Amino acid sequence: MFIDSHCHLDRLKLEEFNNNINQVIKNAEQASVNQMLCVSVTLADFPSMVETTAAFDNVLLSCGTHPLNQGDEVDQKQLHSLSQHDRVIAIGETGLDYFYAPKTKQVQIDSFRKHIKVAKALQKPLIIHTRDAQQDTLDIMREEGAEEVGGILHCFTESWEMAEQAIAMGFYISFSGILTFKNAHELREVAKKVPEDRILIETDSPYLAPVPHRGKQNQPAYVVEVAKQLADIHSLSYEEI
Repeated sequence: MFIDSHCHLDRLKLEEFNNNINQVIKNAEQASVNQMLCVSVTLADFPSMVETTAAFDNVLLSCGTHPLNQGDEVDQKQLHSLSQHDRVIAIGETGLDYFYAPKTKQVQIDSFRKHIKVAKALQKPLIIHTRDAQQDTLDIMREEGAEEVGGILHCFTESWEMAEQAIAMGFYISFSGILTFKNAHELREVAKKVPEDRILIETDSPYLAPVPHRGKQNQPAYVVEVAKQLADIHSLSYEEI
């Protein structure tokens, strides 16, 4: 059995699946992907995400605002309220992205701190996005006591030094289809160093389809390609991964 630890089912272009999300779930189950975590990127879209996935017991949810979706300041009370939904098992996706949005740095930092506070209040783990913001991400995690709840550094593309420090705080490192890309040599070296019991796999679908599905819309069924790549990196069997 596989778990897609990070997908955005509500953002799929369903015309490729006969306009029916049931087909996406069926494809996943046929690939032995029996559970999925559908991740929130805005609080405004959270209710529709709940509705889209309501029929599927094997789809769990997160609640949060992505660092690149910072049009307004995050309402901490609203985040706290929505995150109490019984299918929400994690807070996020939150974090820092200075690569695409350096101009919103302070807004991102304020949002990140609020998400950690809510995670601690509800005792739910964090889903953290980080890009070109390694030191600030780690500093804020420490300052706000993120180790109290732990969580995931998702779609990881940063250094082993960052991964090592996050693991020491009780976090998992999640790898996406990027791991299969031809030019991802350095990332594969990082993945080789991450302990097997601290690795998660994800698609981040509909984005970042892995080899051999590059150019297609990503879907949870494709997370098995990440597992195959990790099996090769760690010299393990597919079954062991």
